[in-house]
Order: sequence, then structure tokens, then C-alpha cells
Amino acid sequence: MPEIVYHVPEGEPVHVNLKDQYWAALLAWLFPGAGHLFQGRTAKGLLFMICIVSTFVFGLAMGRARCVTATTGTGSLNYYFLAQGAVGALSFPAIIQSVKTSDGADPFWVLCERFPEDYANEKIRFHKIDQQKDVGPIPERTLKDGFMAPPAGPVFEHEADVLGMWHADYKHMFDLGVLYTMVAGLLNILAIYDAFCGPAILTEAQKEELEEQAKKKRRWL
Repeated sequence: MPEIVYHVPEGEPVHVNLKDQYWAALLAWLFPGAGHLFQGRTAKGLLFMICIVSTFVFGLAMGRARCVTATTGTGSLNYYFLAQGAVGALSFPAIIQSVKTSDGADPFWVLCERFPEDYANEKIRFHKIDQQKDVGPIPERTLKDGFMAPPAGPVFEHEADVLGMWHADYKHMFDLGVLYTMVAGLLNILAIYDAFCGPAILTEAQKEELEEQAKKKRRWL
């Protein structure tokens, strides 16, 4: 049960009880702020929880639950998810959806159907592939669009596919959703570090060392 003591110029030293650091770090990853609440650092835990969760949910809403996916339409890892997944349990639906759709099954939590049987019908709102081109048979994979599920349907390199439809429909909001959810994940990495190592408070010795380094730099300038 490690305890960190920070000596301040005035008043009593600051004691921070990190309890079990590994459990705290795991809880901080599973849900933002949970590690700090476990350590009894309630104010900081609530602050992290409110800021990180709200940032992630706001970004998810801007991308209409489609801007967070664990894999791409081709089944490869979505590199955005390396940052988004740092928010822990909030990103788990994306992993579940990727596993569920990996063998061509429909996703859980279906939002709508992107490529229904009459996908050549011009009146279908989400179908924006060139009707003059024969796109061929739909591959045997998921046909429905779901909450945090990878883009469904055929993948085209130079033609509009489902991912292209998302960008066309939401315009800059989709990219902003990706950005917000990535920022939330990166912020939670800092929260995990804080739960494991404690707050970054400079001691007097460290302050003096930094001031000395700054003086040396000024001499060179």
C-alpha cells in the first residue's frame, strides 16, 4: 500500500495513498475516474469521470455511434481505436461488434440496413453507389449497420461504399467525432498514469534544479 508524501513550502506535507497501484490503474482503464475513487481521491476521480466520459459520449454522438469501430470494413485493425480503446468499457461495444460481424453475421444493436435486398433502388436514402455500374453480388458479410459496428457491405477503393456514405452524410461531424473520442482516450491514459504513479507535484529540490537549468539556458542565449 504505497503512500507518497509531498513536502510543500508552507503547511503540512501532502500525503497521497495510492493503495494497490495495479488495481487502481486497471480500474482507471476500465472506467475513467474509477481508479481514483478506489484510492479515495474522490474529487479528482469525479473530475476525470465527468470530463473524459462526456468528451467520449459527445464525440460518439457527433459521429452517430459510427465513429468508433475496432476494425475497418476489410476486417483489419482500425488504428484510431488504439486511442479510443483507452477509455475501457465505453469502447467494449466496438470490440463485441467486430467479433460478431467477423464471420458475416449481422451486428448487435442494429441501427439500420445499409444494403437491403433492393439495394439498386434509387429511393433508398443510404445507397449512393453509381447505379450505372454493376457492383456485382454483395459479399457474404454483414449487411446491416450497427452501433459501433464496422462499415457493412462491399468495400470499394475508388467508389462510394458505406464508410464513404458516413463521411458524405455527416460531413465534418464524423471526423470531429473520431477526434473527440480519440482525445478522450488519450486523456484517460494520463488518468491511468496518475492513478498508478500519483500526482506530478514538484518538490523544492526539483524546482531549484529546473531554475538552475533555465539559468544555464539563458547564459547560452
